[in-house]
Amino acid sequence: MAAVIPVVTKLSNRVIRILGCNPGPMTLQGTNTYLIGNGRNRILLDTGDRDVQDYQKNLAEVVKAEQINIEHIVVTHWHHDHIGGVENLYGTIAKQPQIWKHKRDSSDAPDSELPNTLPLNWLADGQEIKVEGATVKIHHTPGHTTDHVVMTLLEDNILFSGDCILGEGTAVFEDLYTYMKSLSKILELKPNVIYPGHGNIIEDPTQKIEYYINHRNQREEQILDVMKKNMEKKFNEMDLVKVIYVETPEQLWPAAAYNVSHHLKKLTKENKITYFQVDGENKWQYTASRSNL
Repeated sequence: MAAVIPVVTKLSNRVIRILGCNPGPMTLQGTNTYLIGNGRNRILLDTGDRDVQDYQKNLAEVVKAEQINIEHIVVTHWHHDHIGGVENLYGTIAKQPQIWKHKRDSSDAPDSELPNTLPLNWLADGQEIKVEGATVKIHHTPGHTTDHVVMTLLEDNILFSGDCILGEGTAVFEDLYTYMKSLSKILELKPNVIYPGHGNIIEDPTQKIEYYINHRNQREEQILDVMKKNMEKKFNEMDLVKVIYVETPEQLWPAAAYNVSHHLKKLTKENKITYFQVDGENKWQYTASRSNL
């Protein structure tokens, strides 16, 4: 069982973690939000869900106790449990912060998570944001979502991983190909420690990142193995989940099926499996290698 995360934790002289008070199957104990810096003006990374009064109360108490001003709000990505609280905080707990987020891909739906009345600044890969006692660097890491960013605290080489890497379990993603590239990018950063968007601190970052990479590769091998052993059968995502994810709680099977679907799309592009529509349902079948003779 994962260690319980307190609602407020001073992780270092530069970082305070405030739990989003929004637990659930996908959010674990809740969204981790972080106040960064050690002077009056600080950065808030992520804001939890909208209208969570316990979170707002806890954050307000920290702001008052530390006598600080939230100068910047940085959002790792557009999901509601990271961006939802911005509207509650702007003009109240955070008086007039600069709000930062990376643009979504042009193929995505337009950005509409925040009201047009709130100012929104676009993040760039490699951008740095500075406050007293802290300099953070932005790294665009698409895959979980097209706009996802992680952030390094340069003074301590701490990585804030958002939903790319979690404190427990593995992450879901929109695109496996870009997600794998982002994991390799994070591995190259060689952080000393990871502060994730959900779950506890990761003290062995290299081992964790390599596990994520190896895990996805192993899942792909498992999918191919099941399909190869049943070459005459056409599988949908849930067929494969029931065979491969036997140790995963059943309530998480839909999320597992979502990940499997992305593996299947990747394998289809690589001509390792074949896609069919059977009675309006998506199905895949192992593609037997053919001799060129």
